[in-house]
Amino acid sequence: MYIHLGADIMVLKRSVISVINLEEVPPSGRIVTEFINREDEIGRLQYISDEVPKSVVVTDEGTFVTSISAQVLAKRLAEI
Repeated sequence: MYIHLGADIMVLKRSVISVINLEEVPPSGRIVTEFINREDEIGRLQYISDEVPKSVVVTDEGTFVTSISAQVLAKRLAEI
């Protein structure tokens, strides 16, 4: 099964490692900021939309910044 992350991006559900809710992370959230910067430096970060980012999805294939909320993504991951 696949999960839609926005635009034309779909990833295998089993490849999802984590969903980070950016709406709950303070702008000074150093650990998340450092992680995103490191993923960008090594070429694993992909922005899916030009809209306000709401969540980060970490997968085996890469890390995706999306405007879809973490709650919606969690529901999609829970669907059979």
